[in-house]
Amino acid sequence: MTQPIDAIDDVQQMLSGQDYVAGRALSTVVFLALKLGRPLFLEGEPGTGKTEIAKAIATGLGRRLIRLQCYEGLDAASAVYEWNFPAQMIAIRTAEASGQADRAALQSELFSSDYLTERPLLQAMRPDPAGAPVLLIDELDRTDEPFEAFLLEALSDFQVTIPELGTIKAPEPPIVIVTSNRTREVHDALKRRCLYHWVDYPDFDREMQILRARAPEASEALSREIVAFVQRLRTEDIFKKPGVAETIDWAKCLLALDVVSLSPQTIADTLGAILKYQDDIARLEGSEAKRLLDEARATIGPA
Repeated sequence: MTQPIDAIDDVQQMLSGQDYVAGRALSTVVFLALKLGRPLFLEGEPGTGKTEIAKAIATGLGRRLIRLQCYEGLDAASAVYEWNFPAQMIAIRTAEASGQADRAALQSELFSSDYLTERPLLQAMRPDPAGAPVLLIDELDRTDEPFEAFLLEALSDFQVTIPELGTIKAPEPPIVIVTSNRTREVHDALKRRCLYHWVDYPDFDREMQILRARAPEASEALSREIVAFVQRLRTEDIFKKPGVAETIDWAKCLLALDVVSLSPQTIADTLGAILKYQDDIARLEGSEAKRLLDEARATIGPA
């Protein structure tokens, strides 16, 4: 039995129960999205926790999570449904072989729900005993404008149309979370349909809270060094700044190596956990890692 969400504090408590550390502003917009039944549009750099919040909401509310991973070329049909053509072909050949190939009856059977493969948007329109599912539309900025226009219509009425079966309307609108890494601008019309929040990199204190929740085995001293170094690294002119996900991954890698304190050599050996481009890694070779480590330690003072 999940706790009812009647206040912003309830949202923070629910997310905290899933090891998701959310600030007041994010908790407020999540509360409003749940209370008003509005889609929530989360924009920000990769690795700042946009996808994770959808997972935390679904688990915290005891709802099913349905994820539509966006990509270039995604169209409405791929997001809603497709017909199981191999099964339809087998049914046709079976009917022909048995001499029962009544065209009208066969066509009616072939385009029934028995041969329908439901994709995320259609799945999210279906009733669920646990309540409306959480529909995560992840990285919308990877798609193109025609899909955006279709999505705007789908989110407006919470219904989809299958020509052979008719219109299917959600008995209860799903909880919709849309994310974007801002590789391109998403159209204002879609943003206006949603409540909006920019998910930024956390400050030092919040990133420490996140690390304590996600990598509790790390000592306080090591966690402070990790967070200070990553925060300092984000100020550098690098191609891809490390997100919170990389901070957590790095901490777990260091723990696996039994590291108790950062050193330039340890940093150089494990850079692949926080940086994903060779040019960025090459920049931190040699004295650069020591410089950043010294500057990071200066911001947190002695242990």
